[in-house]
Amino acid sequence: MSLSTFPLVPNLKVATTSPLLSFEQEIVNQQPAIEQWFRQQWIKTPAPFYCSCDLRNAGYKLAPVDTNLFPAGFNNLSIDSEAIAIHSLQVSVERYCPDACDVLIIAEAHTRNLMYLEGLCRLRDMLGKAGFGVRIANLVNTEVTTISLPSGKAISIHPLQKKANKIYVEDFIPCAIVLNNDFSSGHPELLDGVQQHILPNHHLGWQNRTKSQHFSEYTKTATNFAQLIGIDPWLISPQQKISSGISFKTGAGIEELVGKADEILQYTRTKYKQYGIKQDPYVVVKANTGTYGMGVMTIKNTQQLLNTNRKQRNKMSVGKEGVVIDELLVQEGIPTFETIGKDKAVAEPVVYMIDHYVVGGFYRIHKSRGIDENLNAPGMIFEPLDFSSCLGSKKASRDQGFNHFYVYGVIARLALLAAAQEMENCVPHPSHIPPPK
Repeated sequence: MSLSTFPLVPNLKVATTSPLLSFEQEIVNQQPAIEQWFRQQWIKTPAPFYCSCDLRNAGYKLAPVDTNLFPAGFNNLSIDSEAIAIHSLQVSVERYCPDACDVLIIAEAHTRNLMYLEGLCRLRDMLGKAGFGVRIANLVNTEVTTISLPSGKAISIHPLQKKANKIYVEDFIPCAIVLNNDFSSGHPELLDGVQQHILPNHHLGWQNRTKSQHFSEYTKTATNFAQLIGIDPWLISPQQKISSGISFKTGAGIEELVGKADEILQYTRTKYKQYGIKQDPYVVVKANTGTYGMGVMTIKNTQQLLNTNRKQRNKMSVGKEGVVIDELLVQEGIPTFETIGKDKAVAEPVVYMIDHYVVGGFYRIHKSRGIDENLNAPGMIFEPLDFSSCLGSKKASRDQGFNHFYVYGVIARLALLAAAQEMENCVPHPSHIPPPK
């Protein structure tokens, strides 16, 4: 399979080297039917407030590998994407709270992570431009903390207060609460019984949600979509299995984990043979909850699981905020054939959505990682993408990458739809939520 080089969307300063997918033209050709199908899905199952999705493009398949319902990193989006993001924020807030005037963001307690705070600052500013008064708080502050950022901006984090069924900060009582905290360390009881609209629902945090549950829903969604356009669902979905009762420190459950990894490897070899793919498969073993690329391990043969060293065992034992990892998702590895720049640094696209709109994204790039490794790791850098200028293209040309990014948006929205189905099935919420405007 040869590689084709094409420029990215206008204003992007880098070029990517990537093969055009064999089914990409089919998706582009059926764009009207696909968009009609999505419109019908959003009426039946409204989208979450916002979401980001990590994709992997292997050249022979394109699929999501992670879906985050409390996305950070808004500072990595292009300036050109801001107009559609602001409009989407207006739609998303107004759908839940039509008369909203003030919004409170509840953030992570990462006051030392300046890049997280830069993203939080960008989200605050976009909500402000959407016409809302905005404050930021977290669950741990006991006084107002103001932090100067590398961009030259400043951000103030307030302590939360609760009276009766209302959350507020000082004299600021919001109509709606936007969560930018995934609650990895546990359920936020402070938010129970709150009468304001909470976006997304706080029950969607990692204290309840699992990656296996999400990808189970995604498999169903991808299968339905594949039937719509007439492709093999495997081309847009990773295979996965769940393994519980795992302890890398004591060795508990490792044999079961090995067996499930071997099943995924054997199934992938069968699909590779079917499609004439001349490379060795691998699996990614990851914590079934949590973010930030923690608790992730790449396995090319199952002996690697049996022969882990102390550093690997420690890495796979504890996740974000010290949460013990005892349940793992074993997922088909999808190598990335995306490379950036003259030195061909390995890259993967990350797509951002607000309500059911694709608003932008970026390439996550890592110069010291391979095509089969986790790129969400120290040393990663970002290059923004602007999806707003590419959604109308219908040509699959080596000289034009626009259709490529339309396909990214389609696959990311399938993950968003799967997350919407999670919310419908598992989360306490009002029985009726108006469909998107």
